[in-house]
Amino acid sequence: MTTETPRWFTSSYSNNGGQCVEVAADLAASHGLVPVRDSNNPTGPALHLTAPAFSAFVAGVKTGAV
Repeated sequence: MTTETPRWFTSSYSNNGGQCVEVAADLAASHGLVPVRDSNNPTGPALHLTAPAFSAFVAGVKTGAV
């Protein structure tokens, strides 16, 4: 994907429930991608979403559509 190291973070809304994802939004501006991974498996695979797809997903979550 890139030689940059993603800076992963978990949402403050995750509340340590154990069912969390981490995102590395720092790559959105420079590469147009938002990597997403399972916080319980940080060495596992990451899903690389385009910035518009990630924004649409977040908007859907906020409205309850997803």
